Amino acid sequence: MSNSGTEAQRSPALSTHIAPRPGFSRTYGPQPFEPVRYKNFEIRLAENDAELEAAQALRYRVFYEEMGATPSLEVKLAGRDFDPFDAVCDHLLVFDHAKGGADSVVGTYRLTRRSVALKHFGFYSEQEYDIAPLIAYPGEIVELGRSCVAADYRAKGVMQLLWRGLAEYLAAHRIGLMFGCASLPGTDPAQWAQALNELHRDYLAPKRLRAKAVKSRYVDMAAPAETLDGAFVLPPLIKGYLRVGAVVGDGAVIDEQFNTVDVLIIVETEKLTAKYARHYRTGRAETG
Repeated sequence: MSNSGTEAQRSPALSTHIAPRPGFSRTYGPQPFEPVRYKNFEIRLAENDAELEAAQALRYRVFYEEMGATPSLEVKLAGRDFDPFDAVCDHLLVFDHAKGGADSVVGTYRLTRRSVALKHFGFYSEQEYDIAPLIAYPGEIVELGRSCVAADYRAKGVMQLLWRGLAEYLAAHRIGLMFGCASLPGTDPAQWAQALNELHRDYLAPKRLRAKAVKSRYVDMAAPAETLDGAFVLPPLIKGYLRVGAVVGDGAVIDEQFNTVDVLIIVETEKLTAKYARHYRTGRAETG
């Protein structure tokens, strides 16, 4: 879900043969929660194509220009990160109303609920993980992806504002489980041996939630002791998920296109602590 320098979360590359169902067009329903305002910031879902395209442009700047992902020709020419999932997902946005036009979108999350996924393409994470245990979870679930914050706003609490909007979204849809692929920069798992080993040792999901990396892409997270050096540094977003009770799937996955090593993060929302519930669902979100 994240990159240590960019506060980024995204899902694996989408197979090009997947396309919206014939006759499908993007629709924007009513906001499931009252838009949240803090100073010059506003947090709500995208309401039109222009706002969605602004989020896609932000994603392109972060994932391709900063993180070194490899764009398709179509994506490169557009200067926007997009795929067919965008047409059916909800897009949580943070706006800075001190700026105008597309540049006012300074943070985004892409959200896919089970009730939506089953009607269209399924979940993005299925390209990397067997998520059958998560799909079987009772009640509504949501996949988190494509999260990023504009470079100039990473020290201004915009990720915290996204989390506040996410908390409102979870409550509005009565979501019991959230999950998504978290990204570590680079494609060499050995670089992250200590972190992967400790995630596997201390945060491995219980069997009832233990999604596993698909066999063809499975990377063992339990590193031999002689390869460990004691250094254990995780990207801030992953640490944030762990603080609210996250566990991880079995196995990591290398994503060559996005230049990352991915792990699957899983959070039962009832395990969000009272501290975080107060922090993200009141007017006290910090903005630096």
